[in-house]
Amino acid sequence: MSGLPGVPAQPRPAPVLFTAACPDCRARFELSAGALRLAIGASPRTTFYSFTCPECEAAVRKPAGERIVELLTGGGVRTLRLHSTV
Repeated sequence: MSGLPGVPAQPRPAPVLFTAACPDCRARFELSAGALRLAIGASPRTTFYSFTCPECEAAVRKPAGERIVELLTGGGVRTLRLHSTV
């Protein structure tokens, strides 16, 4: 519903879900973009995504290559850009 008379409502896009796994409890699950955080650093070593496992509540941090960064940013994951102090 658009709220404007005579204007058809636009369908809402389906929420994006990402498949993830916990290295601690080995559970596999789907997470919304809001459950993930992406940090982009100056090198592959400092570029990662993180989330809290919904099963065991462990804080999980995994490396994010170029393709993962592309998918997560395109899916609306909140992104933090880490700056070099050099």
